[in-house]
Amino acid sequence: MTEFEPYYAVIFTSVRTGVEEGYSEMAEAMLALASCQPGYLGVDHAHDSTGITVSYWQNLEAIAAWKAHADHQLAQQKGREKWYAQYTIRICRVEREYDFRK
Repeated sequence: MTEFEPYYAVIFTSVRTGVEEGYSEMAEAMLALASCQPGYLGVDHAHDSTGITVSYWQNLEAIAAWKAHADHQLAQQKGREKWYAQYTIRICRVEREYDFRK
């Protein structure tokens, strides 16, 4: 059995406004930028009437640095102004994980 290192998940749930202008480009740019940040571990997402994006980070410091990144700050501002009717962010410590693969 391998040793498991706890990590953090940032869960971003959102409802969009319906404005599409620039959204896809910004989402792609933020995903590429996040993946280059120290402490970034990965991302999962699903979008329907409610969007859910879960990003994974080594520690709280990495999350804080990503939140404060200037380009990410700009994306957050545009999101509030144009793309999101509402959103919620939850930060959780992942103590254990398991999966199934066929």
